Amino acid sequence: MSGDTIINLSQNALLMVLVISAPMLGLGLAIGLLVSVFQATTSIQEQTLAFIPKIVAVFVAILIFGPWMLTMMVDYMARIFIDLPRYIG
Repeated sequence: MSGDTIINLSQNALLMVLVISAPMLGLGLAIGLLVSVFQATTSIQEQTLAFIPKIVAVFVAILIFGPWMLTMMVDYMARIFIDLPRYIG
């Protein structure tokens, strides 16, 4: 296995991680921004108010985007296993 192949596999794996985690991170970021604006407007500085909505948003994102994320991961692994003889040889 050449260095270019390893770099290509690593690059594809990191891209897949970014694509799969983007919905959860984006929804958590949006909810965090809304909560921060609400806290700044009302002068409420409760610690749990910042974390609980973000946790719920990430769980909702997993419920909504879970099947899509699973399909992406299975397809990626299938491509890896199909191309495995090419990588080894």
